Formats: sequence, structure tokens, C-alpha cells
Amino acid sequence: MLIELEDNLTHLTLAPAVGGSIVNWTVRASGQPLLRHSDAQAIESGLPGKLGCYPLAPWSNRIAQGGFDTPTGWLALAPNSLTDPLPIHGSAWQQAWHVVSQSADEVLLALECATPFAYRAEQRFRLRDGALSIGLRVTHLGEYPAWHGLGLHPYFPRRAGTRLQAKASQVWLSDGAKLPTGLASVPQDWDFRQLKALPTGLVDNGFCPWDGHCRIEQPELGYALECQASGADYFLLYCPPGLGFFCIEPVSHPVNAHHLPGRPGLKLLEPHQSTHLDFTLKYTPL
Repeated sequence: MLIELEDNLTHLTLAPAVGGSIVNWTVRASGQPLLRHSDAQAIESGLPGKLGCYPLAPWSNRIAQGGFDTPTGWLALAPNSLTDPLPIHGSAWQQAWHVVSQSADEVLLALECATPFAYRAEQRFRLRDGALSIGLRVTHLGEYPAWHGLGLHPYFPRRAGTRLQAKASQVWLSDGAKLPTGLASVPQDWDFRQLKALPTGLVDNGFCPWDGHCRIEQPELGYALECQASGADYFLLYCPPGLGFFCIEPVSHPVNAHHLPGRPGLKLLEPHQSTHLDFTLKYTPL
């Protein structure tokens, strides 16, 4: 079952049963997609990665070594994606969420999950005057403390003139397994402190430190998105060459943070403690 929300400018479609995902977000007057368009085939696939955006909890991206250490011992993880050999993006995106409350322009979805430990996740979606707000909150329900991280995985249309601004001075370099090898200064091609076109080659890296702000301009499509995240000191940029989309993902921690010194960005939650991430995307016609 799909959920529909509207404000005076935009229309949002959600698929709670498919990982609590956004299916489409469009301009009401024209039908112009503001996220990558999901057609009937994408919806019928039942795969969040074919849709517009999905939640990442209780961690973002890949974890190496088949698991990670916790205060009570080793937590083993199995690969959970047909397209990646490593455990990726937590478990919330692979569960059915349910509707807690709903109005014309706001909905609260929730999920209780036991994998890889017990937690409750909530997503609050709200539309106001062309601004989409997504609030992702996770509460630890396990008997013992556990490390938590959060993120969102939106897909944006990519055209020749698509431009991005997102300030970061460092980038995590990565190896063939797409795991970080160390921090480096951002190379010129990947420096988005000023608005610029996306690079032609592959980018699949984490950037920091981030103030949570990004701007996406789509001159061919006639609009810009002004975005602001909180609870996300990092962003992941994924630009696959030759495909009609790119991703800039607000995340609370770098890839494989469970195995990095100091576990940057992860939070050790005691039972019933929570952490949250918020992301607002404001549509403006150009």
C-alpha cells in the first residue's frame, strides 16, 4: 500500500512496506520529479534501492570483518545484499514499516526490529510549502548497549548541467572493497565548496567535516533543492558514470566506522536511549 502526502507545491508517495522508502517526490503543477523517478517496474521490484530514498539504520554503508566488537562481545553479521559481499546499510531498509499516524501533509512510520539487535525506528515525513522534512529516530531496545549510526539514501536526477554545492575539506579514500583507507584533502575535481558540475568519473566516497548544507541545481529540469541536515557530520557522494542519477547521503558516521579508531560518529546507546538525524529538502523553481 502506498501513502500519499501533499502540500501546495509538491506531492510525496511512500511505500512503508518496502523499507519505509520514498517512492516519488514531484512538483504538483508539472509532475517534475525531485528525486529519481520510480516507475511501476521499480515499485513492483520491492527493492528500496530502485526507489527514491530509503533509511539507513542502525548503521550506514559497509562493515568489514564479518561483524564488529560490542561491549558484550563480538556481533557477527552476514552479507545482506545481492549486490555487495559485505553487510551494508543496516537492517531497517529491509523491513516493512507501519503507519503510526497520518494527515494530509505529514506521516509517522515506525518499525520494531530484532536484527542485528533490538531497536525501534521512526521516520516522520512532512511537507510544508515545497519543503520535505525527514526525521529519522532510533531507540535502542536491546538488553545491553550497542553502537548505532544513521543515514538517508536519496537518489537525485542527474543531467549534464546538474550542479552541487556541499562543503567538505577532507575525503575518505577507499580500496577495492569500497572500504576507507584514510583521510586526504579533497582533490579539485571533488571539491564542491563552490557550486559546480559533478565529475565524469566514479565517486563513491565519504566527505567531512560537513555543516549539513547542500544545494543541488537542476537547470535543465527547472529547479533547485536547498538541503540541510542535522545529526550528520559526514556525507557520502555516489556518482556512477553513465547513469541518470547521483546520491548525496547525509550520514552520522564514515563507512566502516565500527572498525575505525574511536568509532567516529557512532553512538553507544544504552537501553531506551535514542539518536536521530534530520534532513530537509526545499524545492525552489529556477
